[in-house]
Amino acid sequence: MSQPAFDPERPLPGPPDPWAASDVPVGRDGPPYAMTDMIAAEPSVSKRVLGYLAGHDGPAAQLAGAIRDAAVTGAPILAVGCGTSEHGAQGFAAIVGEAMRDAGLPGAGPVARQAFEAELEPQSGGLCIGISHEGGTAATIRAMAAARASGARIGLVTVSDRAPAAGLADFVLMTRELDQSWCHTIGYLAPLLAGVAVGAAIRKAPDGAARVQALLAAGLTSSATASTEAIAAELGGARHIVVVGSGADRIAGRELTLKIEEGAWIPSAYRDLETFLHGHLPATGEATGLVLILTDRRDESERIVRARQLLAAAHAVGVRSAAILSAAAAGVLLDDLTPAGRLLVPDELNLPAPVASLFATATPLQLLTERLARARGTNPDPIRRDDPRYANASALAES
Repeated sequence: MSQPAFDPERPLPGPPDPWAASDVPVGRDGPPYAMTDMIAAEPSVSKRVLGYLAGHDGPAAQLAGAIRDAAVTGAPILAVGCGTSEHGAQGFAAIVGEAMRDAGLPGAGPVARQAFEAELEPQSGGLCIGISHEGGTAATIRAMAAARASGARIGLVTVSDRAPAAGLADFVLMTRELDQSWCHTIGYLAPLLAGVAVGAAIRKAPDGAARVQALLAAGLTSSATASTEAIAAELGGARHIVVVGSGADRIAGRELTLKIEEGAWIPSAYRDLETFLHGHLPATGEATGLVLILTDRRDESERIVRARQLLAAAHAVGVRSAAILSAAAAGVLLDDLTPAGRLLVPDELNLPAPVASLFATATPLQLLTERLARARGTNPDPIRRDDPRYANASALAES
């Protein structure tokens, strides 16, 4: 049955009122999936979410004030989450940390932690920022509660202030628009946008919304889509996929790994650029796909040199390597080193380096997952929970 036309410019719905967790997305017979629609919506979503959070007295400015307070007193600042929201927490921490350094605030900036570990070893005072797309993740709520019990102030980035987690928070940054797929793309994008809004408030500078929107749109051009489809065709038959990154690209790499396993059901692993070359190569070969993400302009020349060595080593044992590259990296790394294809993303020098990297790679990693799902014949939306075995496994994991 054909799906009604999707308008990527139209705001996405929020959660129901009263709040309730979303149900498993209804399966579609084929693409476009709900995930397809969510990726297409991201440029316009970014503009709206930054608008929701903006203003001198807006939610981003309020949280920025709490971050300043914690920084000047040397108190810990943590961002916590699970799954895609854990990667969102890592991105939020990277973006806000760079803003703090630019503003001359003391300290290393926010530290991202997995929520379960943060619950077991709670911080002492300071500020804890929960990242939870729907606001109902039990482990994140418990981590926030443990931090509050230790004397921490609590922030939350979520879709609605009606969510269960909001009851624990002193500051709620509402992103308002709910991901319609369980292979979350908006769920990854939203906390990155919150980081941009908070970072702009810390810097007391514009948020660069138009440039962020342009980076997301660049991943959806016909040329980018064609390159992505070519990579998916090459990697779709891989037995397993290894994703490699460095700097801010480590966050995108971890998210791509999760997305491939959720949406395309290919066993995958993330490795840091240097880590991969210290013992992991013997497990790879002709059945292995590799995706290198290399877009962080900080210490770029050093990263490129090591990436060239990694790709050469992988090529020598028959690994099918692809890459998501900045123009600078693509100009140095020979095409022969990426026989499975490459996708070039813009170098946006007018945005802070973590912002430029994370938004340049967001739609490419998501579209690659969606096209891998097509190549494998999987529906990414329900993350396999339309299969009774996996639905039961999920229930057991949450019981």
